[in-house]
Amino acid sequence: MKSKKTVLIIALGIICIAIFINLLKKDLWDVNEELLKEEVLSIGHSVETINLLEVTPFDWDVVYSFEPYTPSEHIYETVGYKWDTINATVNEGMNQIVFLNDGKVVCYLYGYPENNGYGISFESENYKDAVYMLNSKDDLNFQVERRNSVVYLRS
Repeated sequence: MKSKKTVLIIALGIICIAIFINLLKKDLWDVNEELLKEEVLSIGHSVETINLLEVTPFDWDVVYSFEPYTPSEHIYETVGYKWDTINATVNEGMNQIVFLNDGKVVCYLYGYPENNGYGISFESENYKDAVYMLNSKDDLNFQVERRNSVVYLRS
């Protein structure tokens, strides 16, 4: 009887540990956003232009930049599925950028550059319904600007 109780306690302990680990596990797009931030912030002070592919430490084929106030439903439609609970940007100057690889979200950048420590902004010929799109094969040269300890990449 005592061994059954011990086995049950061990099994419950393993289940609790597994649940706890899953709660702490970050989504791929969050992990990649942290890696992107590290890369952008490590750009040398003498660098004036950089190719976006040089600072994205993950594979991607399409990146979308959504204009301020774009509703989350429109973002989901553009991306092709709901991948996370997201919000529309609530002010000018906020980033709402989604990188995709093979139709799956691999990086999501949201918020004010001043809060994130960096920002990315671009416009492209591929513009439709408040959304700019770049393909990894496009001209991806960005100007590197620094202001008040914030790194901005602008096309």
